[in-house]
Amino acid sequence: MTNRVCTIWLLSVGLLLCMMALNGCKTDSDDIILKPNGKAADPAELSAGTSTVFMTSAFAYDTPASWVTGSLSTRFYSGDQLYDNPRIADQNDQTQGGLGPLYVGFSCGSCHKNAGRSYPTLFSEGGSGTGFSGQLVFICKQNGTFFRQYGRVLQDQAIFGTKAEGKLSVTYTETEYKFPDGEKYALVKPTYKITEWYADSIAPEDLIIDVRIPLRHVGMGQIMALDLDELKKLAAASNYPEYGISGKMNIITERNKSYIGVGGNKAQHADLTVELGFSSDLGVTSDRYPLEVGYGQSQQLGYSHYGIQISTHDMEDVDLYLSSLGVPARRNVNNAAVKQGEANFYAAKCYLCHTPTLHTRQDAISLLNGTSLPWLSGQTIHPYSDFLLHDMGSGLDSHYRSGLAAGYEWRTTPLWGIGLQETVNGHTRFLHDGRARNFTEAIMWHDGEGAVSRELFRRMSKDDRDALLTFLRSL
Repeated sequence: MTNRVCTIWLLSVGLLLCMMALNGCKTDSDDIILKPNGKAADPAELSAGTSTVFMTSAFAYDTPASWVTGSLSTRFYSGDQLYDNPRIADQNDQTQGGLGPLYVGFSCGSCHKNAGRSYPTLFSEGGSGTGFSGQLVFICKQNGTFFRQYGRVLQDQAIFGTKAEGKLSVTYTETEYKFPDGEKYALVKPTYKITEWYADSIAPEDLIIDVRIPLRHVGMGQIMALDLDELKKLAAASNYPEYGISGKMNIITERNKSYIGVGGNKAQHADLTVELGFSSDLGVTSDRYPLEVGYGQSQQLGYSHYGIQISTHDMEDVDLYLSSLGVPARRNVNNAAVKQGEANFYAAKCYLCHTPTLHTRQDAISLLNGTSLPWLSGQTIHPYSDFLLHDMGSGLDSHYRSGLAAGYEWRTTPLWGIGLQETVNGHTRFLHDGRARNFTEAIMWHDGEGAVSRELFRRMSKDDRDALLTFLRSL
């Protein structure tokens, strides 16, 4: 081998090793995944098997898994642009047009900044603002049916010449409490109100309002690839009467078929709902949702015949982008405080619902236009969720039903990536509507099936509570 050829070969090998280590990928051994420093990853660090990424920056949620190469990479970044780029009101623009005339956000990224949870603006405004960011407002009658002039989601934004369906305002009641050792904490309870109705003003006593801030788009592909037989076994075994816990699956009906729900706050979705998001959140029509979101309203008559504004191919690129995002690795797994916090997590029985380890099924999932993703199959993952519904008590009762989920029942939130939310999105608002301002408040809102864990946490020493929070920040 000549010196020149040898040099080129060494450079090529070095480049290959650098690329392998960038996000973490397998070597010749199926059991070894390298970290960026070239060392083998500890199994406890691998949140999502081969889809684990060793990223701790603001793009920790927004980085492709290492298996996203070639044409998949091209489509990934196409989907990323469609996800992030603002739509515009030009109904004839087939690439970025179609926004509205009613909408909630101007892009997916406007609510899911860096594939995370945008800050709930009204919280900082104390209800004085005219709009809001990063929140969905579900509305219905007290009997669960919808109002004649409105759908399930309040469209609070509109393009020029059209009036938004209504505006959300909020007031907060803050109550201070103490742990047994004297440390203080507070819980903030929101009270929501809708004003500036587009058409029929609805009396508050006739209205149910369920406000939700967006979920982190972490591990979406793995969630869609979950082994449903494993979930069924979990549901059958999730009965701990000594702790008041009994989880159940949400069974939903879409297009005349029944599915096990895994996505969303209420496990109310069986897929990533890309088509629904473009329609309901952005007002962009597709083959599945060819009518404008405000179709039938008198002010919408001029916007009823613009045709399809995003293709199924483009929506599948967004589906692929979401499904192939990497999941941040767990950090500091051998740190003494983290290990103590993990032990406290188990001592507080948090693991009974926030199940640490699950698996994806063996067959490949297919995206909405038929593309197969075998890389998500057969993986050991650590989402810290059983994806079942649990009664969280009257304090978190939204009174809004989703499938089999009552207003007080919520899907166990997956905790993977949660420790990086502040880095990615600049805030620590948790729970379905962001009322919890930090981990402690989120835990202390737990009631119903979460009451025992809340009380076990409350009775811990400050050092033990702090250690448990340190463990959460490592996820």
